[in-house]
Amino acid sequence: MAPNVTSTTTVTKTTSLSKAPSLSSRAYVTFLAGNGDYWKGVVGLAKGLRKVKSSYPLVVAILPDVPEEHRKILVDQGCIVREIEPVYPPQNQTQFAMAYYVINYSKLRIWEVFDGWVILQFDEYSKMIYLDGDIQVFENIDHLFDMADGYFYAVMDCFCEKTWSYSPQYKIGYCQQCPDKVNWPAELGPKPPLYFNAGMFVYEPNLSTYEDLLKTLEITPPTPFAEQDFLNMYFKDIYKPIPPIYNLVLALLWRHPENIQLDQVKVVHYCAAGSKPWRYTGKEENMDREDIKMLVKKWWDIYDDESLDYKNTAATAPEAEPVTLEQLMAALSEAGVVHYITAPSAA
Repeated sequence: MAPNVTSTTTVTKTTSLSKAPSLSSRAYVTFLAGNGDYWKGVVGLAKGLRKVKSSYPLVVAILPDVPEEHRKILVDQGCIVREIEPVYPPQNQTQFAMAYYVINYSKLRIWEVFDGWVILQFDEYSKMIYLDGDIQVFENIDHLFDMADGYFYAVMDCFCEKTWSYSPQYKIGYCQQCPDKVNWPAELGPKPPLYFNAGMFVYEPNLSTYEDLLKTLEITPPTPFAEQDFLNMYFKDIYKPIPPIYNLVLALLWRHPENIQLDQVKVVHYCAAGSKPWRYTGKEENMDREDIKMLVKKWWDIYDDESLDYKNTAATAPEAEPVTLEQLMAALSEAGVVHYITAPSAA
């Protein structure tokens, strides 16, 4: 079951391994598997974090099937590459493609820590921000590391796309992005808990959580959205929503434009079909929109900028641009009935 909201979530063993926040105890982390072209997304992400002057490194958790050539590219871009072992779904419970579940459940390894002096994976980090490889950071978000400990922070997802056609939310036209538009029918029982998109989240890696994640996974039947469904189930009691400016799922642009001010978006998630910039053709549905073309161009501007290559950047990390309290309070204001968590200042 999910960790409790109270301080009891930190057991003695974890407490002995925890560290006070510092430049070395915080990091961004992403995930890479296979020999395909997703490494381009990770390179783009590394360069994007460099462009916004982040003070923290990018750790790349990779499966053993990532070729040496791609590993070298990531190292050359200043990434910290960590190989992890695959995580398999419960035996005889996979109704879908096994490879899909292995790839997605293996992301749970980013909670993994090993006993102090033996081997260190993620245990040297007290807090991490996970970002999918198809995400780009356009403004500094280092201040998210300063949010209160003990919670799981992420952006609410949208249920309006056909990929959710199996869900009761989609079938009745209910979406948490506009909860007052369609009332949740009483005959369906209690309204579902808030559901986040797992392409970006702020979390605290520790051994007790990691072990319990795997134990819970063993008795949890796989579902269509794999680790995203699982993480939503596991962390539902400590989940705190943050505004969509920290993970713009592109479907929000045409499904809920009233909720999005594009000029304020800090993080873009190129997760819609046909939106991966390194594969973009503009032929898929909604991909010929001017805002999509603009966002794809912004990604390529960063990826193609050789001045952002690790070898061409200064050895010392420049300071992050300050974010005023007024700016953050404005960004973290109410949206519908959801009260967003206030992110601390980056100053």
